[in-house]
Amino acid sequence: MMDKEPLVLITNDDGVEAEGLVELTKSLDGLGERVVFAPDGPRSGMSSAITATVPISCTLLHRGEKLTIYSCTGTPADCVKLAVNEILGRQPDLLVSGANHGGNQAICVHYSGTMGAVVEGCIFGIPSLGVSLAGYTKGSDFSETCRLGRIVAGQILKEGLPRGTYLNLNVPNGSRVKGIACCSQADGRWIKEFCRTENPEGIPYYWLAGEFMNLDPAGRDCDSRRLSEGYASLVPGRIDVTDYVFLETLKQWNLQS
Repeated sequence: MMDKEPLVLITNDDGVEAEGLVELTKSLDGLGERVVFAPDGPRSGMSSAITATVPISCTLLHRGEKLTIYSCTGTPADCVKLAVNEILGRQPDLLVSGANHGGNQAICVHYSGTMGAVVEGCIFGIPSLGVSLAGYTKGSDFSETCRLGRIVAGQILKEGLPRGTYLNLNVPNGSRVKGIACCSQADGRWIKEFCRTENPEGIPYYWLAGEFMNLDPAGRDCDSRRLSEGYASLVPGRIDVTDYVFLETLKQWNLQS
């Protein structure tokens, strides 16, 4: 294994033909052997969902000297599972998910299929990175997002990550980014989450909508603030979600029946 170049697994939740994935894959050229293993269509909002009741399959779309592309009928997490367990033949040295068309900062990290794939890679012990463009407009320019994504990916290959830790990179929409700010996840939630409409028979339907309400105190160094200031945000996360501080308090509760 030591004589082989790094194996980079690339996936997303927007689908194998999404512009962000195509551009990110190009930007990672030269870092190692690249294998794209992505859903065959959009899977946004899937988080870490897996397919448990029906079979999934994959299709080889392209095989080149240093780039192989598969599509998969499953979720982003399914893609990682299937690629690592059945297809690749060896453990990837790096997993990169994205570039997502839309931000995955703050609470969005818990809903995102992009980050669900990252968490899945982390569970396998693969150093894993999520890359997102914090903008939803059509015709968005992914060049700066992919440029910064490559920088972080290269550093991960060089420095590694602690086991159980992944990285979440969000890049503001625009051609001029001030730099990468290492910071925390913003505290907040979505409000006014649905837009109500009715069909001709008067039956109500609800479209997902909403706006983000940041609950962080002013000046806190978090991803939403940094993005608003023109920086890309880089947040380390962990698959172990234990609250170790409160755990000590919990041990003092009277839980004897």
